[in-house]
Amino acid sequence: MQWEHGTGEIVGRSYVLTKVVQQVKTVAPTDAAVLLLGETGTGKELFARAIHGLSSRRDQLLVRADCALIPAGLLESELFGHERGAFTGAVSRNIGRIELANRGTLFLDEVGDIPLELQAKLLRVLQEREIERLGSSQTIRVDFRLVAATNRNLSELVANGHFRRDLYYRLSVFPIEIPPLRDRADDIPTLVWHFVRKYERQMNRRIEIFFRKICKHWCITDGRATCESCRTS
Repeated sequence: MQWEHGTGEIVGRSYVLTKVVQQVKTVAPTDAAVLLLGETGTGKELFARAIHGLSSRRDQLLVRADCALIPAGLLESELFGHERGAFTGAVSRNIGRIELANRGTLFLDEVGDIPLELQAKLLRVLQEREIERLGSSQTIRVDFRLVAATNRNLSELVANGHFRRDLYYRLSVFPIEIPPLRDRADDIPTLVWHFVRKYERQMNRRIEIFFRKICKHWCITDGRATCESCRTS
């Protein structure tokens, strides 16, 4: 089974994947905040795109911010934007990711890495639907759908005081657990052929592979296979 939407593909036929797809189809038409949970390499961004692609906001932007990759000192400016002269090096106005996502979807990847001091500001945006760029006192109304993702245990972070409980509740209105590939080994042959056909089209040539050998390799090397490792094999 290949489930298609406006911006990507989710490939598989296993029972666990079908359950996740049904959850995506259920929540996508709503404006509820979605929290995607799962290990690195499970394809959380792909599911975020699917939610956006099936929503009423699909004709607007899907704006992604990786909270782990953006340095902590720059994350506030990246999310909220800044005016010229707001800080040293701010030579021009910058529109933040939240403002860019107005009328669309904001995807906060690795949301568990947001510094504690910035979490309160994000919570206020989710409550009031207003932002202020750094260096400005002007309030800007924003209307966006939030999808967040993390590979960390947010409940544990909350218990340890590293993540705000009120923000956690705001993010996890509709949590979805994305299964690792080891829990849906039946999808490996389908995924292999999907990527083979994809790269055959891109390269405009026939790719010779030992299909059964590859599938056997991923099935017997257990449980460390991910969608990404399957793609790059």
